[in-house]
Amino acid sequence: MKTNGKPLIIYTAGPYRAPTPQDVDQNILTARGVAVKVWERGHYAICPHLNTNQFERLCDVPDSQWLKGDLVMLERCDAILMVPGWEDSAGSRHELEHAKAHGLQVFYNLTEIPTVEI
Repeated sequence: MKTNGKPLIIYTAGPYRAPTPQDVDQNILTARGVAVKVWERGHYAICPHLNTNQFERLCDVPDSQWLKGDLVMLERCDAILMVPGWEDSAGSRHELEHAKAHGLQVFYNLTEIPTVEI
């Protein structure tokens, strides 16, 4: 479905943490792929996976700071899109609840997001 509506700023929420660095890398690639699809539909993706890609390996910042920063970014968005596998991620479930509490639109699948004419 195409619409002439205003593009949305859409936060992509999905698993980041994983048992191995390779699994983390795969989660980042999955989120990036979803974010690309958001852009292709005419909207603007905020992908926290890319914003702090591998930072946990590069700097000494407590996990709570990453999570707090993600929620600050989320509050500035119009909507949240749940990336496949989100159900198994405590962080993603918390982001979903935070988005709902702040009245953001919630999408569980890319096909729910209308395409905006560019």
